[in-house]
Amino acid sequence: MTRPLHPTALVTGGNRGIGRAIVAGLKAKGCAVTLGARSEEAGRRAAAELGVGFARIDLSEPDSYFEAMTRTGGFDILVNNAGVLSHASLLSRQSDFTEAMEVMVNAPLDLIRLGTPHWRARGWGRIVNLSSGWGAHAEGLEGPGAYGVAKAALNALTRALVRDLPPGVKINACCPGWVKTRMGGEGATLSPDEGAETAIWLATLPDDGPTGGFYRNRAPIGW
Repeated sequence: MTRPLHPTALVTGGNRGIGRAIVAGLKAKGCAVTLGARSEEAGRRAAAELGVGFARIDLSEPDSYFEAMTRTGGFDILVNNAGVLSHASLLSRQSDFTEAMEVMVNAPLDLIRLGTPHWRARGWGRIVNLSSGWGAHAEGLEGPGAYGVAKAALNALTRALVRDLPPGVKINACCPGWVKTRMGGEGATLSPDEGAETAIWLATLPDDGPTGGFYRNRAPIGW
């Protein structure tokens, strides 16, 4: 099946930064977008400003995204954008390893599992996992704390799920680059719109587009 005329899309962590830019970009391409955010107040405000739907989704609370997915029946496009970043050593008692794995690996997999019946029925779907060069073995796995480890696991998930997803569903990971966001800091070199570009491209790939890859600036990069 070819792409629906107005695909439905869910973007987690969509109330600010790269996620917000992805929401706006997908809406501009004719998608019916739902903005997922942990904060109800901030999420509803952003959704109203952008003219899109809203769902309270806290990836550390499975009940929140289970309710959102079952209420809607699933989405054509899933963008796993939400993330957490801590600089605490993995060996420290302050390590965020458990939270990082929950938010950036376990929850994305849960969302994909919940979305699979919809994709199977549709015969079309796109999954985009927002990763990072910090989670790439090819770039030294340099991310601080648990961040790089979780992104590396997300990359592995991206590659492995190719064999399990229904026909017509594409899954890819992307590194947005160093973006001026709360996580990236003011010294970053890219705007949120620039950081969102590759994710939007992957979310709207044509039927002959790639799957199971890792991209930056629309070009493949090493795992």
